[in-house]
Amino acid sequence: MQQVSAILDDRLANAGDTLPLAGHMDDDSYELGDHEFSLPSGLDYDLMLTNAGEGILATGIVRGHVVGTCDRCLEDAEFDLAAEVDEYYLFKAPSETETLGDDEDDVDFSLVGDDHTIDLTEALQSAVLMETPFVVLCREDCKGLCPVCGENLNLHDCGHATQIEEERLESNPFAVLRNLKLD
Repeated sequence: MQQVSAILDDRLANAGDTLPLAGHMDDDSYELGDHEFSLPSGLDYDLMLTNAGEGILATGIVRGHVVGTCDRCLEDAEFDLAAEVDEYYLFKAPSETETLGDDEDDVDFSLVGDDHTIDLTEALQSAVLMETPFVVLCREDCKGLCPVCGENLNLHDCGHATQIEEERLESNPFAVLRNLKLD
């Protein structure tokens, strides 16, 4: 993923100061597990950087149009992605006693660089990955491929589905009860 960083200047010098940050990344693809996704128009981000006293809070949205492969029929699957970004960058690393509080959850944070920059790349990438569906479908009711002949069942019904269902019903050990008459 294309590196995105922000330089912290006087506009974020005091607690409560904010700085809007928007931009575009020309990334053309990314991967999640065995899936590869293309980004025909890249990704757009719209963030707000806030000085929270002990660090910088980066919040906002990253958006893009995504093209992947349908898990059922192997055709193109397209969807729009809008992912929420939420990352905290501390000015200095906390001491061990500060990080071992009894009631506190594990807090995820990054550090502000020595050159007064923050690297937003990982936060943007994490947001995109979290919003990418694990099961990718071209449409909700995708019928997939025929397990016998490989025909795309969204385009043509080859008839094998009926045959397979009948065979499944006949091989069921309770199939003999179908003819049982209770009076």
